[in-house]
Amino acid sequence: MGGLFGTPPTRFGNQNYEDICKAAKANGILWEDPLFPAEGKSLFHSKSAPEQIVWKRPKEICEDPKLLVEGADSGDVTQGQLGNCWFVAASSSLAQQEEIFEKVIPKIQDQEWDKENPDNYCGVFRFRFWRFGAWVEVVIDDRLPTVNGELIYIHSQSKNEFWSALLEKAYAKLSGCYENLDGGNTADALTDFTAGVAQTLELTDPKLQEGEQEKEDLWAELRKAHHRNFLMSCSIKIKSAEEMEAKTEVGLVKGHAYGITGVKDVKLSKHGVLSLFNREKVKLVRLRNPWGEKEWNGPWSDGSDEWKKVSESKRKEMGVTVKDDGEFWMPYDLFLKNFTNLVICRMPNKKYLTLHRTWHEKTLHADWKGPSAGGCVNNKETFLKNPQFLVTIDDDEDDIMLQLTQPDVRADQQQANLTIGFHVMKVEANRKYLLRSVKPKAFTSTFINSRSVFEKQTLKRGRYIVVPSTFGPNEESRFMMRFFCDGGSQFKQIEKSVPSKSSNPLKKYPCAVTSVQVLSASNLEKQDLKGGADPYVYINCEGHKVRSEIKKDSLNPEWDFSAIFYRVNINKPIIVEIWNHNLVKDTFMGQAIFMAQSGGEAKHHVAPLKDRGRKGQDPKQGNVSVVITTKESLEDL
Repeated sequence: MGGLFGTPPTRFGNQNYEDICKAAKANGILWEDPLFPAEGKSLFHSKSAPEQIVWKRPKEICEDPKLLVEGADSGDVTQGQLGNCWFVAASSSLAQQEEIFEKVIPKIQDQEWDKENPDNYCGVFRFRFWRFGAWVEVVIDDRLPTVNGELIYIHSQSKNEFWSALLEKAYAKLSGCYENLDGGNTADALTDFTAGVAQTLELTDPKLQEGEQEKEDLWAELRKAHHRNFLMSCSIKIKSAEEMEAKTEVGLVKGHAYGITGVKDVKLSKHGVLSLFNREKVKLVRLRNPWGEKEWNGPWSDGSDEWKKVSESKRKEMGVTVKDDGEFWMPYDLFLKNFTNLVICRMPNKKYLTLHRTWHEKTLHADWKGPSAGGCVNNKETFLKNPQFLVTIDDDEDDIMLQLTQPDVRADQQQANLTIGFHVMKVEANRKYLLRSVKPKAFTSTFINSRSVFEKQTLKRGRYIVVPSTFGPNEESRFMMRFFCDGGSQFKQIEKSVPSKSSNPLKKYPCAVTSVQVLSASNLEKQDLKGGADPYVYINCEGHKVRSEIKKDSLNPEWDFSAIFYRVNINKPIIVEIWNHNLVKDTFMGQAIFMAQSGGEAKHHVAPLKDRGRKGQDPKQGNVSVVITTKESLEDL
């Protein structure tokens, strides 16, 4: 079976599940994993395992073990003695998404205990996780750590259900040992389950807390994410170690990752107190505490009076229960007030026949090594020596997502995550060679010592350079850049500094490089029926033509649009044309002609627009403001 999108997974430790099962059946001995033995080193890296811990197979814990009991459910995942609520919350979310669940645990029925054919039981299971651009299959034996016959780590509320405990063991093997799961990032686990991109949002952002539109936009995003089966979690940030797992007055636990299992606009009955305020609907979020107990005790908690305003049939449809099972509903406004962080893991849809958005994806790997480990933009001398990536937006605008990822170092106790991030600059509309000077900033990600950094933005037409880096220079690592776009935008790594010399002796090599920046135009003539215009610019240099975005309904447009040209003949003119975009036929509004002067200094020109496309030299109304820079060194711009 292939990975999530058909690519066969790599094998962790080169262990082949089919071969292991075949050998175990042939010799009649249950498999014992030599790479992750039932020993203390599989449990801890910093201390010895207590003597009372005994490794047992599920058949030694209960009479009728099962991978799944009545399907997977968020209640199947209860946290044990490890501080890995981040992983538990992600696993709880995973349990609700059947398609994703069956990718992480492939061919579940083939792995299930079979009473009718007990000889098929080999004591071996397999799981799949997405790591650094590839699916990895991890094979484990089913010996689990217990004390007094009870599982000490993740367990299900059903005593004979073991998928969650075995999943945790496989992830612990991938991470080096169980102790290495103590503390982590829910976003990482969600990414490992889905191959998606996980975004962490700060709910304490003043714009969100104070802005009604921002709250509505986030609610729409939550509903959309839930509808599209994206995995989500939330938490309350702690300010000190003493606050870790401290319970608040409203029953929530700090420093603790909750899985988000429902997002719903709920219709209220027309009678009762709430009807006085004309509130026909209430926004509710359903969450699950990985402990399987300790719930929210505020409005809309289990058994609260607010539920009397919802019909019995609706309560049944929503699965409302009055028991301390760790799952509860709370109102959206109080969700925003009580939680500080939200994680949304988007799974780009690869199916073309879908009603949902289809994101286009590009994944590239590169290195910070030697001279290319330049550090962030604060390091002016070395920053642009980092690898550079080009984004081309051909539509008027496009929604994009960028994710920078470094290799997981959890299994290596000698290493720590580097502080990483990326800086994005708006560049010339036709740039295709490496930047040698810093350009205006489009946006910058956060720089953080996490496995991944994510940004979602809407970019205007044009080209952008993405420079991923560590915060400080001379920090070496492999890294991965993932790019997603809604339209037909392009993403690639740039490796050349200047044009290549042609083998054709008749083809001249450039002698200079010119940057042309059209800043604005003013007093353009009215050409539309409503008395306006939708102007755009063409820059024409030695037969190369570059077009700007359209500025809607403006007679005094500001573009700040630039292009770069590698010149064979510096004496040829540069022509700047302004056109009006029209539904039927675009109309010419005038042009200005400039000569590029060498010397390297930027020269600002303001010139009247003339119509040289018609008979005569009649000046057109308006003028254009242009900055031209020409240098003889091809690498200087």
